[in-house]
Amino acid sequence: MIVVVGKESPAYVEAAGGTRIRFVDSLDDAADVFGEMEAVVAHVSPDVLAKAPKLRWVHSPSAGVDSDLTPQMRASSVVLTSSAGNGGIPLAEHSMLLMLMLSRDVPRWMRAQAEHRWDHYRHAELVGRTVGIYGLGNSGLDLAQKAKAFHMRTLGVRRRPDQPSPYVDELCDLDQLLAESDFVVVTVPRTPTTAGVFDRDAFARMKSSAYFICISRGGIADDDALLEALRTGQIAGAGLDAHGVEPLPPESPFWSLPNVIVTPHNGATSDGNLRRSREIVAENIRRFVAGEPLHNIVDKVAGY
Repeated sequence: MIVVVGKESPAYVEAAGGTRIRFVDSLDDAADVFGEMEAVVAHVSPDVLAKAPKLRWVHSPSAGVDSDLTPQMRASSVVLTSSAGNGGIPLAEHSMLLMLMLSRDVPRWMRAQAEHRWDHYRHAELVGRTVGIYGLGNSGLDLAQKAKAFHMRTLGVRRRPDQPSPYVDELCDLDQLLAESDFVVVTVPRTPTTAGVFDRDAFARMKSSAYFICISRGGIADDDALLEALRTGQIAGAGLDAHGVEPLPPESPFWSLPNVIVTPHNGATSDGNLRRSREIVAENIRRFVAGEPLHNIVDKVAGY
């Protein structure tokens, strides 16, 4: 039996063939069949995991699975898959948006518009600038392609440098990326390896004219270190869609810093993202029923 948290989908029913599939508003609504569940499309808590002895597959509706990888999930034999690839395109677009807004100081225009004030000033271009992409997964690689269309130089750090990296001018280590980038864009998932990588030392190694952009997960940057770097002018500014605490508290100083653009972890919330998510789920349901290898199997050790 397959349980899906969400609205009934004819595509999922078709993919399931003759296998029983049940749609619920929350997993609590499926408590009566926990003992029968073989597959779940939802975030699964350790409590539910313990009550589902037949469970073989869990599909996370998110691309990042840091919240799904509980100690119980890591220790279990349950296969975890993700929706990786659903948000690569809109996240890359959001990165370009933030780079343009920061380099042209778009908030200044918006303030002038609100005041009906003609504020004509000289601003920067992206052409010839270097973007350093920390993580070359779906969003990182799509960002590299879009950056090349803006005539930018692209640097990239990736865990497996032997993998193809089209549109990336040079693979490098973090030291080089920090030293040479005009924009440092974080696209990696939050894992034990990436959490806290951007600390005081990392920000100190960036150019004072450089911008920090995070569109994947909060916690990869140390918030106190980032605040210090922004307040002291150690870096020029930041574009933050992912935050260490979400929702970002009203009292957070990030809201009011003049060199920061805050968006509410909204960069990938697009209609295309939803369509791709559904396609990934439908194909994995078909594969599960047919006994074929699943897409986007999570490496529980690596964290993605």
